[in-house]
Amino acid sequence: MMLATGATWGICAAATAGVITRPFKWPEAIWAVTGALLLLLLGLMPPDAALGAVGKGMDVYLFLIGMMLLSETARAQGLFDWVAATAANHAKGSTPRLFLLVYATGIVTTIFLSNDATAVVLTPAVFAAAKKAKANPLPLLFACALIANAASFVLPISNPANLVLYGGKMPPLGQWFASFGLPSLAAIVVTFFALRWIERERITGTCQSDAEREPLSAGGKAAFAGIVATAVLLIAMSAFDLPLGLPTCLAGLATTLGVCALAKRSPFELAKSVSWSVLPLVAGLFVLVEALDRTGVIRHVADALKALAADPVRGAALSGTVLAFASNLMNNLPAGLVASTAVAQAHPPRLMVDALLIGVDLGPNLSITGSLATILWLQAIRREGEDVGFWKFLKVGSVTMIPALAAALGTRLLLG
Repeated sequence: MMLATGATWGICAAATAGVITRPFKWPEAIWAVTGALLLLLLGLMPPDAALGAVGKGMDVYLFLIGMMLLSETARAQGLFDWVAATAANHAKGSTPRLFLLVYATGIVTTIFLSNDATAVVLTPAVFAAAKKAKANPLPLLFACALIANAASFVLPISNPANLVLYGGKMPPLGQWFASFGLPSLAAIVVTFFALRWIERERITGTCQSDAEREPLSAGGKAAFAGIVATAVLLIAMSAFDLPLGLPTCLAGLATTLGVCALAKRSPFELAKSVSWSVLPLVAGLFVLVEALDRTGVIRHVADALKALAADPVRGAALSGTVLAFASNLMNNLPAGLVASTAVAQAHPPRLMVDALLIGVDLGPNLSITGSLATILWLQAIRREGEDVGFWKFLKVGSVTMIPALAAALGTRLLLG
């Protein structure tokens, strides 16, 4: 029994390390799926348990499919180029103003479409804006990555991890704002100033402000309408506490088919450009978490939460901080699953649950593999010819995430 437990932990740790460091520059999905397959081949996990773990992520897969289809459709119709030229012109030759515009746009996108949408939909537009404005793209791209997580607990729909942590049963919207309104504001503001400071040398100066802007095509207008309609749909579904995956997938599919018909383009050709590898990556992570659960890890986590609940304020500060850093070791989606299952067993005070949510949402700003949104962001910038290594992101993440986490958790604890 101990040998099997040790082997399971070793495989999960090795697979997670592979996802983080990408040996041989192989895609992250290869390492997550290889770890899951090893667990099956070595008899450390029954096939039915693995299938059940994969099935738990169905809502997430559907959500991602919808967002990726929306993004690729918008890209193909020139919507990103149009947005980029608009942003570059409104910057009026000021690189700091362009940085502020990108950050503000990221806030709105994350709040109403989710952090994954900021990574998938906004990032290509921002890269195009930097190119048109002849500005250094990295500070603007970092703004996309960091605001995707910093603003991801303003609304329940702002991050799929929110739904995971609360087990699909979200608090009423009024209670949500009472708990997370001010902590979200603290996270957004502190992240902005910390990023602005560390990137100060690359943000200073002027940029080009007379970028040529082609009129938006009929297909581009239809893609934009599809994105707006999807945002409205997500807010409505969230208000009725309904799953977001299927509606998002259907909205993305409908937008893609409609735009392709309008532009007389094959949807199959467009689908070839979508980064489908993210789906097996997520599925593999779900299997790894299920394997850890079967070794009793989550029971120990639940016992720790019960012990910390004796002092809710101290327990909230400690559990939120630990989960924030742990999310970077195993990705915040599976970390949220572990925390959700442990919460269901331990029934800690609401203050502790809220702190856990802040940790699982904001903590991933430390590293490139901390959240699914950051992995999607990384794939998006690689398609544009840019790349950010683990250590380069960690240098920025350590300066921005740690003070933002302290500010958000501190604000929540002061609210009581």
